[in-house]
Amino acid sequence: MVDNNTISEERMRKYLETTSRALSMIKIASPPRSHFFRLAEDFLNMAKSYHTDAVSFAREGNYVNAYGAVNYAHGWLDAGARLGLFDVNEDDQLFTLAE
Repeated sequence: MVDNNTISEERMRKYLETTSRALSMIKIASPPRSHFFRLAEDFLNMAKSYHTDAVSFAREGNYVNAYGAVNYAHGWLDAGARLGLFDVNEDDQLFTLAE
């Protein structure tokens, strides 16, 4: 029987891989000299930091904290994509887009 309230190693690996794929395809959409470019860099740095933390927690077997961190990471990416800070090639499978 599968326990839907448990974060298994397999499930955790899936979440980490999904966010890794999202991180690898992100491109900053704003011009380098704009305020939005700096904002996009900040969103991307936050996502990368949380993802790094998630990977570290997962390696330690701390899947609860890893799950929280990977969701924060992907949340930063989703927010940036939805705001138009990132070009995500209209991928609505990895990102929550406005339309």
